[in-house]
Amino acid sequence: MKPCSDARSSVLKGLAIAVTLLLFSSGVQAEISKRDADALSKASLIYVATIRKDGNQSNAAPVWFTVGADNNSVLIQTGPGTWKAKRIKRGSAVLVWISSASGLAFIGKAEITSDPAIQNKILDDFHAKYVLNRTMGVGPSRAKFDRGDALAIKITPVRDLPDGFASAPGAPPPPLDAAAGPSPAQ
Repeated sequence: MKPCSDARSSVLKGLAIAVTLLLFSSGVQAEISKRDADALSKASLIYVATIRKDGNQSNAAPVWFTVGADNNSVLIQTGPGTWKAKRIKRGSAVLVWISSASGLAFIGKAEITSDPAIQNKILDDFHAKYVLNRTMGVGPSRAKFDRGDALAIKITPVRDLPDGFASAPGAPPPPLDAAAGPSPAQ
């Protein structure tokens, strides 16, 4: 009976992965809305929250950012030991607020990437945008990326959240897909 049980478990896991991929591929807007693009062009910080194992939002943390070369993603960096990195590796959705933890917001899918083009975009744009990076070396550097002390993260928006949507640490996040209903624990 064990082989049948293992096969059934494998089939169910495969179906769950297929459904998840289908939801993500059909629901990903893969572009920054005009509303958010305008706000990002004027912002110096974004606030990012991930989803804890219990299914609730983490605290929104302010981070430096740049917009991807495709203008359809937001790029950030973090250390490999941060909760943000651990949760994104686990597949957590990401909530992003522009300029403040009560600013315009969207929910997106994040991935850690070692793509040199993305790392270089972060390095070049942070150097141009942030005085502390330029004058004091605060933030990412080529050496930190090469050593693995900094990770590049690409956030692709899935959908905008309503105006006035504020950070609520400890509360359930909105669903990644608006049609999906309440968000499952991730």
